[in-house]
This record gives sequence, structure tokens and C-alpha cells, in this order.
Amino acid sequence: MAFRYNATTLSLLESIMKENRYIVRYEKGSFQSGYCILQDKRVAVINKFYDTESRINALIEIMHQVELSTEGLDEKQLEIFNKVSQQKLELE
Repeated sequence: MAFRYNATTLSLLESIMKENRYIVRYEKGSFQSGYCILQDKRVAVINKFYDTESRINALIEIMHQVELSTEGLDEKQLEIFNKVSQQKLELE
């Protein structure tokens, strides 16, 4: 699975989360996995000291754990979403 680890990809992943009413925050913390998901509040907190590649990987892991909808996504968001979904199927 080839993702480009750049600010554009990070922005697209964040926008997919936002379209699904999740808030992505970058904060200081000692998370075991580098991130924390608050399911009831629909908040994903990622270690703010992560570089772009680590932030993208954390968002992908989060997207594998939560239910997301494709409604309201534009073409680029849908393309990234499909790559993430395909990656999840390959891991199972």
C-alpha cells in the first residue's frame, strides 16, 4: 500500500475524520500507542511530537478501529479512504 507521507495526505486523512464528526487533536501525552481515542466524544488525540509520517500512520490505525462513512467525501478523500479500507482488508 503506497501512501505519500506528506502534509497533503495528512490533511486529507484529517478531513475524512472531520466529515465523520471526529475531532483530531495533537497534544502532549504519554500514550502507549502514540494516540488515544475517546469514542464517546468522537475525539482522537495524537502525540504532538510525532512527525508527519507517524501522524499519518496513527490516523490510519485509528481509521481501522472506528466506523467511518463515505457520505459527503469528495473524490480525493474517497480515494484515500479506499486505500485505507483496502489496507485494512489485507491485514485481516
